[in-house]
Amino acid sequence: MLKTNPNSNTPQIAVIGGGVAGATAAVHMGELGLNVSLIEKSAGLVDGPPICHLHAGGNLYREISEQQCIELLRQSLQTVRLYPHTLNQRPTVIAIPKADPGTPEMVVSRLEVIRQAYQALVDEDPRNEWLGTPQDYYRVYERAELEALRDQVQPVVPKTMEDWLIPVVQNIDLDAIQYPVISVQEYGWSVFRLAASAELALEAMPHCDIQTNTTVIDLAWAGTQWQITTLNSMGETHTQYADYVINACGYKTGSIDDMARHYRDRLVEFKAAYVTHWADCHQLWPEVIFHGQRGTPQGMAQLTPYANGIFQLHGMTEGITLFSDGLVKSGVRSAQPELPEHLQLKLNKGWSETDQVERTGLAIQHMAQFMPNFNSADIAGKPLFGAQQIPGSDSTLRAADVSFEDNQYARIEIVKGSSALEAVQKIVSKWQLSAQSTDDIERSHPISMRLQASDVEARAIKLAEARDYPRELAMVVGEPLTFDHK
Repeated sequence: MLKTNPNSNTPQIAVIGGGVAGATAAVHMGELGLNVSLIEKSAGLVDGPPICHLHAGGNLYREISEQQCIELLRQSLQTVRLYPHTLNQRPTVIAIPKADPGTPEMVVSRLEVIRQAYQALVDEDPRNEWLGTPQDYYRVYERAELEALRDQVQPVVPKTMEDWLIPVVQNIDLDAIQYPVISVQEYGWSVFRLAASAELALEAMPHCDIQTNTTVIDLAWAGTQWQITTLNSMGETHTQYADYVINACGYKTGSIDDMARHYRDRLVEFKAAYVTHWADCHQLWPEVIFHGQRGTPQGMAQLTPYANGIFQLHGMTEGITLFSDGLVKSGVRSAQPELPEHLQLKLNKGWSETDQVERTGLAIQHMAQFMPNFNSADIAGKPLFGAQQIPGSDSTLRAADVSFEDNQYARIEIVKGSSALEAVQKIVSKWQLSAQSTDDIERSHPISMRLQASDVEARAIKLAEARDYPRELAMVVGEPLTFDHK
């Protein structure tokens, strides 16, 4: 039993949920010397929905506002500064199919707004320059420029956007898309190196108590503190107390809200991405996005590259990444939206082999309509899947962070992982948990800044293999990053 004095200068903080939000909260508060208990039901941290890129600027989401794009950009840059070893530095290529009602000009117009916002952030603090120089944030290419690259050989280490475009031009159907094609400095983000960074940092923090394989089964305000009852993997129950509770349970946030009697409307959406191996691939690829109307058979197709010909696929159709009954909302009796039973079984028990093969095959076919050679790709592992929460009732919301309730209770309600750091910064400020400023990310996170890239990658590979995914998903790909913490 752990009990603290709520009037002392060293309050106890309980973070429930060890995904991106909860792990980042524990890292940030642990760096500040606060007493943190992180409670996670899984065996490890950051083991949730698939993450594959940074969402710096929200370039994939035509349906969201420019303001949300700028918020995602700012939050992404903050997060990279905290987790500098998690990026895969390669650009993203955006193509608009001829059959799509959108136009490249619409994408370029938004990218120019984002580029200007990026320039302002770099002018404000040069340490925000993580996406290349602002003037080179994106480039457009007409068909003749692309065709001129067709016969070129890609350098062993691509340096320019043109170097990265060579395999794209050699494999996509140039007759199926509109022009210009856009290349933007939107980088990949490794969920396994993110998990590794959080684990390594927290292991070095004496004030952080990490409780994995532990489920919260009851939560109640006891007048001056929260009483938390947990169940561990041995079937043992324990009671602990906390002065502050942070609900960071992702798609299960509503279940903790119900226990705490703090109700809130929210949506939950189940999604999946598919892991493939393209044996004919012997080049380094950028990410490639073929825009499409979400939820239709022509939904967006997304190719995310990893090492050794491993690719992660999204297809924003109901037969691939989306599910016809995969978006649910909370009701009047509970803050927790309930997914249908067959999706809950996927979350709790995993996928059947039939489902894995069928949906991965559909994802490969969806990509092959634009890249015919990709038809030779094959399944390389189980899907990356999970459910994400969306606070409120707007299913297009992508930039969200935190909300507060009485009795020192907060919930981190991020939709994208890059929003996590800002959420916990707001919590520390609102509750006045630290006298020191946390605006200087590098100076306020000395333990995280001491992590070595090789150690992060090695731990990430172990995590990927332990979770039965290809080790390539954890490996560094793209141009080596350089950064200055000072």
